[in-house]
Amino acid sequence: MEYLIRPAVAQDVPAMLYLIKELAEFEKEPNAVRMDEATLLESGFGDSPLYHCFVAESQDKVIGMALVYFKFSTWNGKALHLEDLVVTHPMRGKGIGEALLKKVVAFGKENNVNRIGWVVLDWNHGAIKFYE
Repeated sequence: MEYLIRPAVAQDVPAMLYLIKELAEFEKEPNAVRMDEATLLESGFGDSPLYHCFVAESQDKVIGMALVYFKFSTWNGKALHLEDLVVTHPMRGKGIGEALLKKVVAFGKENNVNRIGWVVLDWNHGAIKFYE
């Protein structure tokens, strides 16, 4: 299967929101998402973006994403937080998540961060194994 990892563009916002909602359902919180397309668009693609997003695309369709933002660590300085890394359910297990994570790491290196962090739910054994 061929796919491309690229920076998200404004036109990807509907697919990004779909993936966010798919992740929320997987995490047993389907009604917790209060995000909307307008906020994603304004917050990520305006003059001062609050986040950066990379998408995985196959056959002109977004099939995964990794959303990150910068933060500051008092011990390490500039840091990057991986908020969500999600691949749509039918496309999991094909190396797409690993490719997205590699892009996040490369982005961190390009931006001279000293640490990249993320949080995984303790019951999500698949994600824990993936990150290990």
